[in-house]
Amino acid sequence: MPDRIVVPLVSILGLFALWAGAAALTADPQILPFPWALAEPLAEAIRSGELPYHLGRTLIRVAWAFCLAMALGLALGLAMGRLPRLDRWLDPWLVVFLNLPALVLIVLCYLWIGLTETAAIVAVTLNKIPQVTTVIREGARALSRDLDAMARVYRMPGLARLRHVVLPQLAPFIVAAARSGIAVIWKIVLVVEFLGRSDGIGFQIHLYFQLFDVTMVLVYALSFVVVMLAVEWLFLQPWERRIRRWRAA
Repeated sequence: MPDRIVVPLVSILGLFALWAGAAALTADPQILPFPWALAEPLAEAIRSGELPYHLGRTLIRVAWAFCLAMALGLALGLAMGRLPRLDRWLDPWLVVFLNLPALVLIVLCYLWIGLTETAAIVAVTLNKIPQVTTVIREGARALSRDLDAMARVYRMPGLARLRHVVLPQLAPFIVAAARSGIAVIWKIVLVVEFLGRSDGIGFQIHLYFQLFDVTMVLVYALSFVVVMLAVEWLFLQPWERRIRRWRAA
């Protein structure tokens, strides 16, 4: 079995061992239950359909916000990295939004748009766009001028230049933005659901927080962590390895 599979599995087992040790020290399942104590509540939540439903609602919001933030951040970062004058004008805006707390944007979107699905997705997207823009801008600044000159010499059309010259060089930066983006976005989505939605993992965590049910809070939180780990290991990491192989060649 490859090390890239064995090492993460052993690391996760170590985390569960640490959790079990902490649970043994507290000796109070209402504060921190043992990992295996979550199995029965998890199975019941799946059988009842509650967990799949709320997990699906959260995943839809994450997917929408991720796609919008990546598309807008990629376009804006590329423009700012390639056009110094535009960068000088927009850089102060970028700094402001990078330092604006996520909670402020979430509350403002709910106040301005209402407690709607649109407000939730807009709030998450606005929180992530500046981070994607910053990463892509640095990648655009690092683009090879020699390859640009070659593209001009061969009179490559704009779309062909973007596809064959610009995007391959930006690929590592896009992957970095995507990996950090998926991690940040789902956390912000949970806050959005906690504050103003009637479904989703964040809503369920809010519900069980009010009931002081630590076990169910952990069940819903860990269920989404497992999904995000699957996305990371099955899609993002193989994509990153493929990009590294291309660059090495």
